[in-house]
Amino acid sequence: MSFSEQQARLRAFLDADDLYEEALDYVASHGYLTALSICPDPVPEEEWIPELFGQEPDYKDAAEQEEITEALRQLKAQIARQLASDEDFEFPCELDLGDEPAESDLRAWCIGFMEGVFLREDIWFEDDEEEVSELLLPVMVGSGLFDEQPDFAEIARDDELVASMLLQIPEILTTLFLLLQAPEEKPVLLKPRG
Repeated sequence: MSFSEQQARLRAFLDADDLYEEALDYVASHGYLTALSICPDPVPEEEWIPELFGQEPDYKDAAEQEEITEALRQLKAQIARQLASDEDFEFPCELDLGDEPAESDLRAWCIGFMEGVFLREDIWFEDDEEEVSELLLPVMVGSGLFDEQPDFAEIARDDELVASMLLQIPEILTTLFLLLQAPEEKPVLLKPRG
């Protein structure tokens, strides 16, 4: 089975209505696995897979469970390869929130990414708290998880600012990867496009 066929089957499985309500869908899982690929502290599979689903899916049989687990492994490996290479990071969705931000794929991706960060929050912010926080800001804004906080509410009201921040996410991922995975090659902080 090709990678694209495998991923199509994974997407169908993760996007099905019969998974646990809190389970991450395909796009959110992509964000989650991206965060895990950037995190300097490897999260064991026995931890990240149950967290992704929230509760054990109702697999048809052991073969389906192995197929889905392997597809997740392959997706995570592909994301890690993209982050470590010079190729452009392939997003599974458009980099905008559209007319219904709460329903957008980008919001789901950002939420998934933040779920991955929360698994090892102390590690993410251990060495460069200020820089990592600044880099994560567009993903945090995109996630909508922090909209109750006054600073985030203010940003969320500025559609142009939000749109420009969201477009920076692919570059930010590369910068975060270099910062956390290869600290001796510290990247220059991205400057906001003005």
